[in-house]
Amino acid sequence: MKQKLDLNNWNRKEHFKHFNQMEEPFFGLIVPVDCTKAYSKSKELGVSFFTYYLHKTLVAVNDIECFRYRIIDGHVYIFDRIDASATILRDDKTFGFSLIEYAENLSEFSDITKKEIARIQETTGLITRDFEINLIHFSALPWVNFTSYSHARSFTFPDSCPKISFGKMMDENGIKTMNMAVHVHHALIDGYDVGVFIERFQELMNG
Repeated sequence: MKQKLDLNNWNRKEHFKHFNQMEEPFFGLIVPVDCTKAYSKSKELGVSFFTYYLHKTLVAVNDIECFRYRIIDGHVYIFDRIDASATILRDDKTFGFSLIEYAENLSEFSDITKKEIARIQETTGLITRDFEINLIHFSALPWVNFTSYSHARSFTFPDSCPKISFGKMMDENGIKTMNMAVHVHHALIDGYDVGVFIERFQELMNG
């Protein structure tokens, strides 16, 4: 479900119009995330760490209204729920775009994630199903401790979905960290909002 945002009574109306006309309206940043407690908790619960931090990402996204905004035909809509399209690696080292539906309950979300990962493993190619736009684009590069990040994008294709990526988990003196890249559409989301998202996500990871 979604509802149209009233642009005329939005205090960001000018911001929206300014950034929405740009060829590249996305901006992004990289932040380190402390995942010491989250990694331990995922093992305690018997949930894969990937599933655990994907779930916390979606909790934070769904908690913050502007991360649920999407642009459709020049209008801004607020979605009730945001899911994830995560890149899932296959045994042959290709990957497919998944659709992992959000569930507040971690156990339920874990079951959904397992089923979708198994489905991707049985497919070939990149796009294996239809997608709506109430998504975040999600990826993990557990082999690389990146300090910079960019995305392949077509400027002619309308896209307003946030893109969140995670790098390799590092361990120094028992403190586990990994870098998170957050890219968002500036017509919908500002730097302050990204800061709120990061703070909420870290709070969730700390349990």
